[in-house]
Amino acid sequence: MRLNTVLSIVESHRKGVVTPTETIRRSYERIRALDDPGIFITLRNESEALAEAQELTNDNGFYGVPIVVKDNIDVAGMPTTAACPAFAYQAEDDAEVVKRLKRAGAIVIGKTNLDQFATGLVGVRTPYPAPRNPLRRDLIPGGSSTGSAVAVATGIVPLALGTDTAGSGRVPAMLNNIVGLKPSLGLISTRGVVPACRTLDCVSLFALNVDDAWRGLCAIAGYDPKDPYSSERALGMLSSAPSRAKLGVPLMSQRQFFGDDRAATDYDTALSYLKRIGFLLAEIDMEPFTETGQLLYDGPWVAERYLAARKVLEENPNALHPVTRAIIAPGANLKASDTFTAFYRLAQLRRAADEVFEHIDALVLPTTPTIYTCEQVLADPIRLNSRLGTYTNFVNLLNLCAVAVPAALHEDGTPFGITFIAPGGQDALAASLAKAFHGVTGVAPGVQAKLEALVK
Repeated sequence: MRLNTVLSIVESHRKGVVTPTETIRRSYERIRALDDPGIFITLRNESEALAEAQELTNDNGFYGVPIVVKDNIDVAGMPTTAACPAFAYQAEDDAEVVKRLKRAGAIVIGKTNLDQFATGLVGVRTPYPAPRNPLRRDLIPGGSSTGSAVAVATGIVPLALGTDTAGSGRVPAMLNNIVGLKPSLGLISTRGVVPACRTLDCVSLFALNVDDAWRGLCAIAGYDPKDPYSSERALGMLSSAPSRAKLGVPLMSQRQFFGDDRAATDYDTALSYLKRIGFLLAEIDMEPFTETGQLLYDGPWVAERYLAARKVLEENPNALHPVTRAIIAPGANLKASDTFTAFYRLAQLRRAADEVFEHIDALVLPTTPTIYTCEQVLADPIRLNSRLGTYTNFVNLLNLCAVAVPAALHEDGTPFGITFIAPGGQDALAASLAKAFHGVTGVAPGVQAKLEALVK
């Protein structure tokens, strides 16, 4: 079955095989067929989207491609809620990333659900209905960019915008069996994005394959002088990955799967694929990365999350999801001395991580060590969420880039994925490695058996 990718949609539009209007209509038909009220917080009026498609003239690489946007990213004329109704405001202008995709010819059809204030990796910390995991309904859908990942996995759109501070652009990619691309910090403007941790945030992309994710990155990357955290970075080019690239893997004693033997086996299988391709594997000490990850929620960066939600916390604390409130509220009490102590330690850990990368080209890690059901997470929300970030929490603190790709999908609907992590500025390398791996696994992305059955 042919995938509805960005490339295939644009080619069909250019050849006149399908019109942009027909493509947009098909997206709304799939939304109705899925009947999942949790995917969108705000769905754009269908007639408005169809009218935009009818009048579309710009063809800059995304001609008539439908996209969705995580609801902590501004889209002009639509509310931005960050999954907190008490915080909501009407966006007067598009976020810079949305502007760039619109200029390329993309059409926004809705704002998607998320873990409130982008705080969580589970996808169920929302006052709205939680999106359903399309692979298996009892599993969590992953967060915080939940709705965006589900929209891609179910074929509503071929590309979606999310954000990533601790793994929000990678964990839901694995849990929905798709690709999640987390760029280097500063490569993409965050102007018009509700901050989680402003110094660590980045916009992420979801797609069915690495080519589409990379195409999206090329469209939105670039220096933004109005964003103080934007930086001028050379993007590089997606290419055939170097066959002799050396990839770091954790020491056997440091591989954590929390009792999930199948995930451990899936990781071993993925490593065997990489060896077959011709990559070299080297065991490395994960301690600097593990300790860095622990700083994210046990250190002063919680204060940044507090600043993002401060007004609601001070004026109407009960408006926050109870788990979100429990995580963010302590950020009000952190001392400056604690903050600088953590900064000093992070500088040491960054140096230690740099030394690791002197001997390898990239890390290849499980995206998450295991998977949980909604019931399990609701019963133990903070501890299990923390486990999901075992291999993701350190990435932005160390200014690394990453691409998550599917690695296995079992008959019972349980997915597994791996992530390629490279130094900041090496986005092309991470994506090239991910593309090489994804091309040999034979794992069809998303929920392919259902995509065409939804709309005949």
